[in-house]
Amino acid sequence: MRLLHTSDWHLGRAFHRVNMLDAQTAFIGHLVTTVRERDVDALVVSGDVYDRAVPPLAAVQLFDDALHRLAELGVPTVMISGNHDSARRLGVGAGLIGRAGIHLRTDATACGTPVVLADAHGDVAFYGLPYLEPALVRDQFGVDKAGHETVLAAAMDRVRADLATRAPGTRSVVLAHAFVTGGEPSDSERDISVGGVASVPAGIFDGVDYVALGHLHGSQTITERVRYSGSPLAYSFSEAGHRKSMWLVDLGGDGSVGAERIDCPVPRPLARVRGQLEDLLADPELARYEDAWVEATLTDPVRPADPMARIEERFPHTLNLVFAPERSSGDPDVSYARRLAGRSDQQIAEDFVAHVRGTGPDEHEQAVLRDAFDAVRADEAVREVAR
Repeated sequence: MRLLHTSDWHLGRAFHRVNMLDAQTAFIGHLVTTVRERDVDALVVSGDVYDRAVPPLAAVQLFDDALHRLAELGVPTVMISGNHDSARRLGVGAGLIGRAGIHLRTDATACGTPVVLADAHGDVAFYGLPYLEPALVRDQFGVDKAGHETVLAAAMDRVRADLATRAPGTRSVVLAHAFVTGGEPSDSERDISVGGVASVPAGIFDGVDYVALGHLHGSQTITERVRYSGSPLAYSFSEAGHRKSMWLVDLGGDGSVGAERIDCPVPRPLARVRGQLEDLLADPELARYEDAWVEATLTDPVRPADPMARIEERFPHTLNLVFAPERSSGDPDVSYARRLAGRSDQQIAEDFVAHVRGTGPDEHEQAVLRDAFDAVRADEAVREVAR
């Protein structure tokens, strides 16, 4: 069976001040063409269809158009909700839409009930694990600890239990929206950490033939059977080095996996340039970036006059200007920036306690801070559901 694996469309999202609707429309057209021309047997979409719980009307219209075009092809589609989606909104009419071959899986408790498709070698069971917010689903799964690993493990237990009841030789595909250990994140994914832990081990998915992951925006292979498709478009300059693509997966009759990357259309390349303004304006090596979307980091010790207007003279598609003046290592601003770089909210809070009090928090205080951050994230998740 040939599968096309994609995720993280984020319909309705802008890139800095650029409306991405035209680029997202072009991607949907490319997706439909690929499904048709590459003889795809099933399409899997692993969450974050929309960028927010209440998407703009134009995004909803584009999604509606995509559903109609996919249904017309007669190729089954299995789709789950991600942490940016409203599971309830995305799942409205799922039963009726399923009759057209578009299978929306947004109910966490139904993760053990697969969509079963067949080819010449027998059945393939597709299990949809929508994004599982631990604080919201722990009771549904009957687990004591509200953590990503705990709830995903409980969901996979249901998957394996159902698979054990099926005919020998039944192959299995799991769609999941999660941060799996070993994956490389970017700046454009929303933090999903709980208790200071965001990732889960890949071994949690043992026992299935292919795992189609969503959430991380870079296409990557965790194992030969566990892969991220990544987002089809770049949504932050941290993705400047990404090759945006989908996975075309051939699932053999014996459960073997072969995978090929299918490139996605690039509306405009991304570039990051860094240096003093006059150097950036004069460097001939930067000519290749003059038609790109640019993030320019200026290192001038004194902020230049009219920097954006001047940088746009050479790089007219500059979207972001960052000031990082070169200073001595003893400068307090440099030291502070270095302390914050790459640190989590929890670590920053612990550093603040140490700065104010002279000693860092003990284990009990660390747990209090962790619980506070988790409570805020859980409250935000509840608000998303309620919208």
